[in-house]
Amino acid sequence: MGEKVGLIAGNGQFPLIFAQAAIKEGHQVMAVAHKGETKPELEKYVKEIQWIRVGQLGKLIKFFQKAGVKKVVLAGGIKKRRLFTEIFPDFKAISLLSRLKNKHDDVVLRAIAEELEKEGLKIYPSTLYAPSLLAPEGCLTKRVPTKEEKREIEFGWKIARDIGRLDIGQCVVVKRQIVVAVEAIEGTDETIRRGGKLAKEGAVVIKISKPQQDLRFDVPAVGVDTINTMQEVKASVLAIEAGKTLMFDRKRMLDTADKAGISVVSLRWP
Repeated sequence: MGEKVGLIAGNGQFPLIFAQAAIKEGHQVMAVAHKGETKPELEKYVKEIQWIRVGQLGKLIKFFQKAGVKKVVLAGGIKKRRLFTEIFPDFKAISLLSRLKNKHDDVVLRAIAEELEKEGLKIYPSTLYAPSLLAPEGCLTKRVPTKEEKREIEFGWKIARDIGRLDIGQCVVVKRQIVVAVEAIEGTDETIRRGGKLAKEGAVVIKISKPQQDLRFDVPAVGVDTINTMQEVKASVLAIEAGKTLMFDRKRMLDTADKAGISVVSLRWP
């Protein structure tokens, strides 16, 4: 067998996709999964698995060290709301958090990465074995944005960059060059619902990486659920960042968008 790869698994389908891709490459996957977040079926795809509660950093490190893991990947997120109600930090996590000046996502994730690397666990990009998940450049659907929608994208892109720079979120919803929703703790789908209800119909959704994005973790992701949510509120365009956005189940996602008349564009902005 190939090398042992450590997987820190969050929610969604990405941990399963990563595990299957790593196995296809001939590697053994040793996973740490989060109770209440990670899909239980991950157990079918990994060599060993350790279930922990959010915040049990010491337990995570000990599991990987005992398993002989040196290479680690983070795949899938943790619902931010859980951080207020269901976090169980152990001594190592408390010690790490006490040293931080703020608790922004990027700051916390980089601190965790540094702590893991001190323990001999090197963090690699989550696309390590599945680079094809990253969005290609261009208009990916049959329908292309109108001139007005292109202006909306340009306007919203700048706003999304600014909220990303402040580490607030990765998504904005705009209409008629007015920001109708900004992503915060609720996540992308709820942001789209909130913005779409305010815009009534024809809203443009922009989801991009932060200017300071560390592509080892917290990579923006879209999929069929994103399109279904847009369809609920009659949003018209989804703009994402080429090479820096994960697209899950791409063919089905784009087929769904085509049927709904939604335009999906992937751009490399200057």
